[in-house]
Amino acid sequence: MSIGKANCLVCGAPLEYWEEAQEVTCHICGKKETGHSICVDGHYVCDACHRSEGVRLTLEYCKQTDSKNPIEICQHMMDDKSIYPNGPEHHTLIGASLLTAYKNAGGKIDLEKALAELQKRSMCVPGGTCGFWGTCGAAVSAGQFWSIVSGSTPMQDVAWGECQRLTSRILDRMADYGGPRCCKRTGFISIEIAAAYAEEMHGVKMEMPESITCKYFPRNAECLRDRCPYFPEGAVHPNDK
Repeated sequence: MSIGKANCLVCGAPLEYWEEAQEVTCHICGKKETGHSICVDGHYVCDACHRSEGVRLTLEYCKQTDSKNPIEICQHMMDDKSIYPNGPEHHTLIGASLLTAYKNAGGKIDLEKALAELQKRSMCVPGGTCGFWGTCGAAVSAGQFWSIVSGSTPMQDVAWGECQRLTSRILDRMADYGGPRCCKRTGFISIEIAAAYAEEMHGVKMEMPESITCKYFPRNAECLRDRCPYFPEGAVHPNDK
């Protein structure tokens, strides 16, 4: 299961966010850049350090699994300690889970090439996108999945519109539930809608569970509890006991 809580990777303290970017230095690699968050004890971890191991795990696992179920694929990876409760590694994980299940369900793609392209694109999507860009990295990752399988470019006609339609459906659903952010909730929403879209548009039917139940909520203090469609029925968040 994702280790730690949705807090600082260095010390476990809560994070604080700024509306305007400030100069920060990564506690792990020493890189100086601008960022929007540090922990209350002053630690900053850059996106590259935050997601490096999670992205590596994602690509390795997706190349060897034969699962047709993108929820099963993503949860297998979410169980690993390199996938934190929240973070930019999810921006690769969601699209990779969809590409892999799509290929295994009969989709006509070169999976290794598709995953390599997804990696390049998803690594450009920073942490905190959901709060600062007016979109969500999980929705963008699902959009990247569809742009790859549909062959979309900025100059395409039909495929261009298909990508916008998919991400708009995902964002509309996310907005219904509101925030704060949760990479598990937004990831599950993105996969559910994108899997249905793949069947609608290309006739590729991925396997999906009858229902999705989140087992990661104890590590997210900002969990929506009963407002989240994936919160286990009758469960009590550890912070509420």
